[in-house]
Amino acid sequence: MDPLRNNHTRDPVQQKSAKIMSAKELRDLCIEAGADDVGFIETRRKAIVSEVHDILRIFSKSRTIISIAKKTNPDSIRSPSVSVANYEFAKVHQEIAESTQRILKKLNEVGFRGIAIPPGFPMDMDQWPGRIWEISHKPLAVEAGLGQMGMNRLVLHPVFGGYILLDTILTDAELDTYNQPIHENPCIECGLCVSVCPVNAISRKNRIDFMSCAMHNYHELFGGFQDWIEGIVMSKNVHTYRARFRDSETVTKWQSLTYGHFYRCSYCMAVCPAGENPMKEYQPEKKKYVQEVVKPLKTKKEPVYVIAGTFAEDAAMKNENKKICHVRNTIRPHSISSFLDGVKLLFNPKQAAGLEMSIHFSFIGDEMKEAVVTIADGTIDVEETATGKADLQVHADSETWIEMLNEETSLLRALVTGRIKLKGNPLYLKQFKKCMV
Repeated sequence: MDPLRNNHTRDPVQQKSAKIMSAKELRDLCIEAGADDVGFIETRRKAIVSEVHDILRIFSKSRTIISIAKKTNPDSIRSPSVSVANYEFAKVHQEIAESTQRILKKLNEVGFRGIAIPPGFPMDMDQWPGRIWEISHKPLAVEAGLGQMGMNRLVLHPVFGGYILLDTILTDAELDTYNQPIHENPCIECGLCVSVCPVNAISRKNRIDFMSCAMHNYHELFGGFQDWIEGIVMSKNVHTYRARFRDSETVTKWQSLTYGHFYRCSYCMAVCPAGENPMKEYQPEKKKYVQEVVKPLKTKKEPVYVIAGTFAEDAAMKNENKKICHVRNTIRPHSISSFLDGVKLLFNPKQAAGLEMSIHFSFIGDEMKEAVVTIADGTIDVEETATGKADLQVHADSETWIEMLNEETSLLRALVTGRIKLKGNPLYLKQFKKCMV
C-alpha cells in the first residue's frame, strides 16, 4: 500500500493545500522506493547555510532536503579486483538513482514537487576546476542523521558503516518533523584506513591530502584524462606516445569512455570496521580481519599514480608491491578565486619543510582581490585580507597572473611590462611556486 495514501489525518487534497507532510510517511515512502536509510533537513537550518545558495539556485521552491543512503556489498568493495569493486559502485549508483526517481514520482502524485541531484556524475564541468558538484551529499547526510564523518572522510553510518552511497532530493514539501545529527561518531580511529592508503592521503592529525588521493584514485577521471589528451597532442609519433603511456593505460581510457569512469582505489572504505554490522566481524578477531581484509590490498601489485617530490611518492616507494607512475598536475586555475581556493589543495608540504614565509597578493583588473598566504611548519593558510606584514608583496593584473600560472606568459615578460610588480625578495615567489604541485 502506498504509505502516502494511507493517511488518516489529511487526504492528498488537504496535503497539497497545506504543503505539509508527515516525516514518518515520507520515510516509509523512501524505504519502499529502495532507500536503505533516509533523513530530512529543513532548508532554513543554520548548519547548512553554505549549501543553501546552491540548493535554492537549483530548485528555488526547496523546503526540505531528503538525504538517502544505499548499502553496498562489503565483500565486493573489499575485493582486490578493481573491476569487481567498481562494478558494485556502478550498480548501486544506478539503484539509488532509480530510487530517487520513484520517490519523486510518488511525491508528484500527491501534489509535491522536487528534483533529484546526481549521486556522482554528471557534474557541471563548466565550473572546472572549481566546485563542479551541485550539492555536497556528505555534509547533508551528516546533518540528516545518517552518520558522522570518519577519519577516512567517509560518512560512517551507525549500522552499515562506510559501505554506503549517498544521494539527495530537494522538494517543496514541508515536514512536521526533521532529523538531527547523531551524537556518537561510529569511527573508532583504528587507523586501518591510514595504513592501507597507497599514497598516504589519510592522516590521523591532518586533513585529507586531496591531491594525493585525486592523482591516484581519480586518475581515469578529469585530471588523468587531461594529461592523456595533452600527451597525445605533444607526441611527435607513436613511439613517443608509447614511451609515455603503456598499452594498458590506453585501453583503460577506452574502457572509461565506453563503459564508464572507474576508481583505482576504494581501500579506505574497504577496510573500515565502523558501524554495527562491520564491527561484528572486526571486533572478535581483529588479527584475522587484518589478514583477510587489509593485507590483500596492501600487498596487491598495482600501479600507483603520484606527483614526484611528494609524500605520496614516498609512501608508494616504501611498498615494493606498488609500481610508481609519475603524473603531473593538470588542475589549472581560471580565475583569482579558483587560484586562492586551490592554493590549499595544491600545497605540497614536503617541499615546504623548514620554510616560513608570507606573501601579500593584491590583484587588480577583472578581479580585484587581496589575500595573504602564510606558510609555516609544513602548513599553509590563506586569508582574504590585507592586514599584517608580509615577506613579499605581489601586485598583479588578475588576467596576467592567471596566464603566468598556466604558462601562457612568462613571469619575466609580466614584470617587464609592469603587469606584475614585486616588493620584497623575489625568491619568496619562487619558493611559493615550488610548494605547489
